[in-house]
Amino acid sequence: MDTLWSDIGLVPQRPYLFSGTIGSTLRYGKADATDDELWHAITVAQARDFVEAMPDGLETAVAQGGTTVSGGQRQRLSIARALVREPNILLFDDSFSALDTATDARLRAALGREVAGATVIVVAQRVSSILDADVILVMEDGRIIDRGTHAELLESSETYQEIVSTQLRAEEAA
Repeated sequence: MDTLWSDIGLVPQRPYLFSGTIGSTLRYGKADATDDELWHAITVAQARDFVEAMPDGLETAVAQGGTTVSGGQRQRLSIARALVREPNILLFDDSFSALDTATDARLRAALGREVAGATVIVVAQRVSSILDADVILVMEDGRIIDRGTHAELLESSETYQEIVSTQLRAEEAA
């Protein structure tokens, strides 16, 4: 079981940060990570701007649970922690929902280059988070009701079409 977990980087919907520093929190992913590796993961996770703005950078204290940072910052630090591991499998459980759409788009673009050799599983409610997925599974009541690419599902899945049209109307209205 330990072997399996060593290959997985999990980013839960409600990320949890341990007390310590930003650096020590990220090193939970890989204890011997260098500062350069941490900064690289922070950059990919779109967290560099706020970490650099903190008084002590990587040495800035983090409260238990990450209560000293915003929800979006906590999410991006959790993503950076998973990236530091360099896992073969990344599981993002609705991990982009706390991010604004511009940050989400930049993060997805950076992730695409970063995790090219890994299996990436994204659980999402926001369609924009899964547009480029190789396979999208549409679920209802815990069952898979449709599967395909974004383009295929737009053609064949009433449920997916409804989700997309609802989100587009909401985004257009904003």
